Amino acid sequence: MPVVPVSDAADPRVAHYTALTDMDLRKATEPAQGVFLGEGEKVIRRALDAGMQMLSALMEPKWLPALQPALPPAAPIYLAPPEVLRDITGYRVHRGALAVFRRPATRRPEDVLAGAQTALLLEDLVDHANVGSILRSAAGLGVAAVLVTARCADPWYRRSVKTSMGAVFSVPWATVSDAVHGVAVARSLGMHTIALDPGAGTSLRDWRRREPTVLLLGSEGPGLTAAARAATDELLAIPMHNGVDSLNVAMAATVGCYALTS
Repeated sequence: MPVVPVSDAADPRVAHYTALTDMDLRKATEPAQGVFLGEGEKVIRRALDAGMQMLSALMEPKWLPALQPALPPAAPIYLAPPEVLRDITGYRVHRGALAVFRRPATRRPEDVLAGAQTALLLEDLVDHANVGSILRSAAGLGVAAVLVTARCADPWYRRSVKTSMGAVFSVPWATVSDAVHGVAVARSLGMHTIALDPGAGTSLRDWRRREPTVLLLGSEGPGLTAAARAATDELLAIPMHNGVDSLNVAMAATVGCYALTS
């Protein structure tokens, strides 16, 4: 594979890696360019194991020996000292390596849910780390599929991919225009829909899955929209104590995934 030393942060060959901390810029450019970034050796290896197409990698020289056997022979590997790496990316890269991958083709929500016994529907979550954590919980607890609304944080964004520890590669997922659309798709496939809502009168502890089910989770702070609540078949609450009104959405999702798959 071509191994290329880089000494200048303005080198156009590493343009994919510049200004990684500028979220608004990255959210615009990465989908338009059809790419996503993987950060860290484990994530890069899991992306490659999942068949993702790597376009290039950027790392300190000391990380190359361990990663090189796993990397595709045609993709260029850019090597830079820590200070140049920081100037390129905009932050100190602690996880050793970055890689750019081609985004896979988008999937239809009907195809993702077909045959699934369990699924999640994420409505308008804004935090990429929460999306990544939820994908990791879904994968680890055996949830079959995930739907995200068009306004939801991008599962392919670097922080989502990193927080998911590569689970974004193993859990089938697709985008729906909004939660009502997602519920309609689920219903067309004979699936029941439930939603976690702190104000619901029925406890999740008393619920048991008896049919294919999709669990809805609302945005941080405001929670589910009124339209999503109205469209869902059943609202359930996680019982809270000691004056705590609710759990963080990623924690609530983990509890919900456990209930779905028990």
